[in-house]
Amino acid sequence: MSAVTRRTMLGAIATSPLWLQAAWAQPTNLKISHQFPGGSVAEGDFRDRLCRMFAAETERRTKGKLKFSIYPRSTLMKSEAQIPAITKGQLDMSLVPLSYAGAELPEVNIGLMPGLVTSYEQGYAWKNAEIGQEFSRMLAEKGIVILSWIWQAGGVASRGKPIVNPEDAAGMKVRGGSHEMDMILQEAGASVVSMPSNEIRGAMEKGLLDAAMTSSSSLISFRLDEVSKYVTTARGGAYWFMLEPLLMSKTAFDRLTKDQQATLMAVGAELEAFARKSAQMDDAAVAALFQGKGGRTVDLTRESLHKWQEIARATAWKDYGSRNENCAKLLGLAEKTLV
Repeated sequence: MSAVTRRTMLGAIATSPLWLQAAWAQPTNLKISHQFPGGSVAEGDFRDRLCRMFAAETERRTKGKLKFSIYPRSTLMKSEAQIPAITKGQLDMSLVPLSYAGAELPEVNIGLMPGLVTSYEQGYAWKNAEIGQEFSRMLAEKGIVILSWIWQAGGVASRGKPIVNPEDAAGMKVRGGSHEMDMILQEAGASVVSMPSNEIRGAMEKGLLDAAMTSSSSLISFRLDEVSKYVTTARGGAYWFMLEPLLMSKTAFDRLTKDQQATLMAVGAELEAFARKSAQMDDAAVAALFQGKGGRTVDLTRESLHKWQEIARATAWKDYGSRNENCAKLLGLAEKTLV
């Protein structure tokens, strides 16, 4: 070996810790995708705001070691593609309804099971209860980490008449939002139309939908008051409660340091109070929005809520519990939280 070659090799070995250290010092850039309108930390759909708040606070606490790019309005990928991409490590993070992946991962439909969660108190209690621990474990096996538990109540926007009792849905074309929600609509005599929430407005404009169930926040953000006349709100209780968490790919999560992982989990948990308050504010705001546009606002009664819950118990719950052992176990644990 020549002296020049030897010196070159020795120089590379001597300096390698320096360039390795420089590589590790580079910030990690994470992509967050969601389907909702974009805004800012201070204004807009609270789900977009939460993503921006999460990004800003995490970047601050990690002193810039973690940075984020946010893609609203499904500009990075389509709504239904987000969870499959997370499980495969192709997408870092998303704020998305878990039920969108129900066809491939039937367990996640527990997060939009009609009548199973009927209040924010009950839903948010899941996280630290046995149901939440088991659900998180199952999701981790699928490559998914929940950073923020976000529950949203939902209502029904309709064009011709309000839907309060199950019989009101008979003969109508209705979007439910999950396989299980579709089951109770079919039992009530409705024709089910499946689509993500960001496609509801266009379908209503074209007459492809008579009514749509979705979260109060989506009723507002997608301006459904402009294409429908009635809204059944969640103010007096709801059988439509959706788990729409801030998710992270376990592949991306596991690449981070333990301190960075702890920061992500801490910031996510702290933002749950903001999410809950914002969702409840939207429950009230959607009623005022429809009334202000000359529409009619109605609420569920205890009796009507009970009717929907009984249909769900005999159809959707039964079907979900028969899917596999995981579903049966989750349903049993969730039923322990019923009040």
